[in-house]
Amino acid sequence: MGLIIGIIVVFACTLGGYVAMGGKLAVLWQPFELVIIGGAAVGAYIIGNPGAILKATGGAFKKAMSGSRYSKKSYIELLSLLYQVLKLAKTKGALALEAHVENPDQSSLFTAYPEFMKDKAAVAFLCDYLRMITLGVENPHEVEALMDEELETHHHEHESVAAALQTMADGMPALGIVAAVLGVIKTMGSITEPPEVLGKLIGGALVGTFLGVWMSYGFLAPIANKAKTGYEAEGKYMLCIKAALLAHLNDCAPAVSVEFARKSLLSHDRPTFYEVEEAVQALPPVG
Repeated sequence: MGLIIGIIVVFACTLGGYVAMGGKLAVLWQPFELVIIGGAAVGAYIIGNPGAILKATGGAFKKAMSGSRYSKKSYIELLSLLYQVLKLAKTKGALALEAHVENPDQSSLFTAYPEFMKDKAAVAFLCDYLRMITLGVENPHEVEALMDEELETHHHEHESVAAALQTMADGMPALGIVAAVLGVIKTMGSITEPPEVLGKLIGGALVGTFLGVWMSYGFLAPIANKAKTGYEAEGKYMLCIKAALLAHLNDCAPAVSVEFARKSLLSHDRPTFYEVEEAVQALPPVG
């Protein structure tokens, strides 16, 4: 919703201000300059990026449109799940987690948290490290190093898509100049035309520079940044899981492990200690 509102504001303020000072919108309609700028930008994007990034680009736009799905409510759900998982491991031993970890989609423990189950990357991340715990891995430093490596890889994969979109946005003003130069070349071929005709041709040529800058800084660069923040939110969600598991490996009680996880969250998403305590106390017994 925020992205749509922002796009409307950019359109309204830019075009509305132009019309208010006496400009004619018809002059700005230069479809072939849009083809030059947009087509060249897409072509350069294809040239400069591997197939994996090209395939992930649609997902980046989708993420920018939808925004972060993580909120205080979703973090309370995650912390509740972590509490139940770690309490089960403490009371019945790590092997009690095995059935849940191997089939999370059929686990009564995991399926009680539908928002968490929608995040396939987080489900795989949690299950992988719980599986390691059931296999007897107990050194928190080794597990932390492995987690950091996996999270860094996850961050790099997604950050590359946002960075590629930002590079595309950075190149659009220059492509706008290309379109403007081509428009000037076309105009020079009509140099014998009367001033009113030349004025329209020159104005149309200059629209290329406007479109390149406008499309870059008004739309594509903000979309790239929005996708980047969405990927960072995914990383923070996994960092929350990491904090709880490492505290558990350091022999902390489930409530303390969950508190470590809660403290890792950003302030605007972080539930209070009492909100988490109330949610945890309302949980059914772990089976």
